[in-house]
Amino acid sequence: MKRKPAPPIEPVISADLLELARKSVESDRLKMTAKCIVCNSECTPNAVEQLCWVCRRLKISAWRDTDQQIPIQE
Repeated sequence: MKRKPAPPIEPVISADLLELARKSVESDRLKMTAKCIVCNSECTPNAVEQLCWVCRRLKISAWRDTDQQIPIQE
């Protein structure tokens, strides 16, 4: 017994709407082009320090290290 050929599937979303969605996503990606001042990788454009997450964590870690050092007594 042979199967009947499946009818062609019509797209659920129109091609115009898909293209509009792709363009809107691309514009969001273009906004995220701020560069880190240390390593020149991408960072959030709203960041006050203009640091990527890695450099920001390293800075916080360095601050903690300096705060935890025992002062030398005279």
